[in-house]
Amino acid sequence: MDHGNAPTPAENRAMNDAIERALSARHQSGKAGIAASILCEGQSIATAENEVQLHSDPTQHAEMVAITRAAAALGTTDLSGCVMISTLQPCEMCLAAMRFAGITRVIFAATQERVAGKYFVFPHLNLRDFQKGGDFVAIGGVGEDRVLYLYATGKE
Repeated sequence: MDHGNAPTPAENRAMNDAIERALSARHQSGKAGIAASILCEGQSIATAENEVQLHSDPTQHAEMVAITRAAAALGTTDLSGCVMISTLQPCEMCLAAMRFAGITRVIFAATQERVAGKYFVFPHLNLRDFQKGGDFVAIGGVGEDRVLYLYATGKE
C-alpha cells in the first residue's frame, strides 16, 4: 500500500458514498455489503455493489460490476486515468481486471490483513505483486473502521 499518497477530496467523498452504499446493501436481500465506484477526472462515472448472490455469478464483485458500467459509460474498455474506490481491498480477480482496464489507482477501506480469508483465494499473491511492472498506486485503510465488521467473518 502507498501510505505517502493521500486520497484527493473527490476520492474521499466517493469513499464516504461507497461506505454508505455498502452499509445499506448489507441489509438488502442478495447483496453483500461491498460497494465500489469509478472516478474519471474526479467525477463518479460508475457505482456498484456486490451482485454475486443476486445473479448467482461469482464474477459479479462490486469492482467488476463498476468496471463494466464505467466502460459502458465511456464507450471504451480503456479506463486509463480512472480511479477505483472500494470498501474492501480488491481481490486478485478484481485487481487483474483493473490492470487489464488500465486503472492504475485504487483507494480502499478494509485491508486484506484485517478481513476474513474467504475474500482472497490466492493468499500467496498480494497487492505488491499487482504493482510490479508498472505504475500502480494502492491506498488502503481509508475509512476501514467504519466497515471492518462487515468483512470480519466472511458471512454476508
